[in-house]
Amino acid sequence: VQLQASGGGLVQAGGSVRLSCAASGRTFSTYVMGWFRQAPGKEREFVAAIGRFGGTTDYGDSMKDRFTISRCNAKNTVYLQMNSLKPEDTAVYYCAATGRWTTISGQYDYWGQGTQVTVSS
Repeated sequence: VQLQASGGGLVQAGGSVRLSCAASGRTFSTYVMGWFRQAPGKEREFVAAIGRFGGTTDYGDSMKDRFTISRCNAKNTVYLQMNSLKPEDTAVYYCAATGRWTTISGQYDYWGQGTQVTVSS
């Protein structure tokens, strides 16, 4: 599967951004989808994951209550709605796909190219 992330940009602290990740192929619903992020000089960090049909979600500790992951299997797309953004949310955000439920980046098999989100104070 090929993944294409979009929707990043520059936003002020307290603002919102919605990221999208479009997947190619007909097997999108067989994949668990995740979002990760990486800031300069830092390790890649788990942001959110969603099960094959959207019934199961999980979030990184600092994202709970601010970020929402969702998916539309009919559109082969996963979304990440980010609210109440903080400067520390500044990072490149990546979408990824895997065949099993996991929040560990090394267990994801397919990755998008990343989209930059910059939050100004």
